Amino acid sequence: MSGEERRKQIIEKLGEQPVSAGKLAEAFGVSRQVIVQDVALLRAEGEPVLSTSRGYVRAGGGRLARVFKVRHTDEQVLEELQLIVDAGGRVEDVYVWHKVYGKVRAEMGIASRRDADAFMQKIRSGVSAPLKNITGGYHYHTVTAESEAALDAIEAELRARGFFVAREE
Repeated sequence: MSGEERRKQIIEKLGEQPVSAGKLAEAFGVSRQVIVQDVALLRAEGEPVLSTSRGYVRAGGGRLARVFKVRHTDEQVLEELQLIVDAGGRVEDVYVWHKVYGKVRAEMGIASRRDADAFMQKIRSGVSAPLKNITGGYHYHTVTAESEAALDAIEAELRARGFFVAREE
């Protein structure tokens, strides 16, 4: 099997339930490192493959994905998250582009107001601060939804609230 064929089949195997690199390696008869390299290539091609502590998942389990660049205050984090989930989105991750470290990314998996509240409870406990704070508030979210219309509605809401940032900024 060629590497290209294997990568196509990897994408087919990935969904919302994590699959470890070891299990994928076993399924394809290759080393774990080959799978790690395949996933890196898939990401470079724009496939929404996320790493979790339990394995790889496809962002949104096959749902449509869009990246939004946003900026807001700490006090507006909950409002931003609720706006996205209320419009039918799931906040898969948050990442920033740091001038020294490059891309710094964290999984979120926020699909409901309850998830957003739980996230905010952790932030408010003082355990850590929002990742956006290391880049002057600018950050990105990979958001998934069932349709382009839902993603368009999320973008419109982010724009209306003043959170959306054009990619050039």
